[in-house]
Amino acid sequence: MFSVSAAHAVWHSDEQAIMGTRVSVTLWHDDPAVAQRLAAQVMTEMRRIDNTYSPYKDSSDLSLMNREAPERSAANPLTISPEMTRLLDKALYYGRLTDGAFDITFASLARYYDYRAGTQPSDSQREQLLPAIDYRHVKLDKAAHTVYYTQPQVYVDLGGIAKGFAVDRAIALLREAGVQHASVSAGGDSRVLGDRYGRPWVVGIKQPRGAEGVAIKVPLNDSAISTSGDYERFFIGAEGERIHHIINPRTGKSTDELASVSIIGPDGFDTDALSTSVFVLGAAKGLALIDKLPAFDAILITRAGKVAYSRGLAPPE
Repeated sequence: MFSVSAAHAVWHSDEQAIMGTRVSVTLWHDDPAVAQRLAAQVMTEMRRIDNTYSPYKDSSDLSLMNREAPERSAANPLTISPEMTRLLDKALYYGRLTDGAFDITFASLARYYDYRAGTQPSDSQREQLLPAIDYRHVKLDKAAHTVYYTQPQVYVDLGGIAKGFAVDRAIALLREAGVQHASVSAGGDSRVLGDRYGRPWVVGIKQPRGAEGVAIKVPLNDSAISTSGDYERFFIGAEGERIHHIINPRTGKSTDELASVSIIGPDGFDTDALSTSVFVLGAAKGLALIDKLPAFDAILITRAGKVAYSRGLAPPE
């Protein structure tokens, strides 16, 4: 339901179930009718992105690419949209930057996990499909907007980057309409426009273990934050191990060091990919990466409950 949350009808918000999560928008506007229309446009854009890039919808552009690209070649590549080209280009960039810690072909194996049913790929499946996990199998021609896969079992999932892209698109839509103060979130990805009318926006990082609640509150102005956690989709295995959806591309198994990674930066398109990357890399390598990227900061919570910060956020000793 659409709601107006301020006495003088200046803060307006909406929340809906889209992209397999809760999508919310809050914006400052002095015309309730315009605000309602803009909030509806945000939700329409979120649904468009979901319909285009969901691996669970047979009619999506991503599903079409996964069916067609393995059959194509350099001589006969698949033509894709400029937007898909942009998403793949960014994803492949992070594949190179992280030496494969971020890899959109992880789903070649990971799609055989079923977290609701508590099942995972067999050892033979893992052995068979691990060679398909390599972002370098995805051959993109940015200028021609074409792609093909060099391995027939490759399957791409953009779940590690699409929500960040979506919140950026929503904020761009609001900015173009003249909105100066807004927040859009999709699950663990949030992007804020301006401040909260004189105060910072405050985004809570979920407590990864135990009681529901917020572990850390982060003040933000005109920036993005993405959180990846091992509590989002998981089950407990036969030996008591936590089997979750953030897969190490090298092993095809869940990572086991961190419980939560939050990345702060200018755009969700980048923070989304980096939160997954750092989760896979682990604390030491992940923080080393973020400390080399001046526009980004990180907050890590280990499985033991220890909190670690990148250099830009580290409290004084």
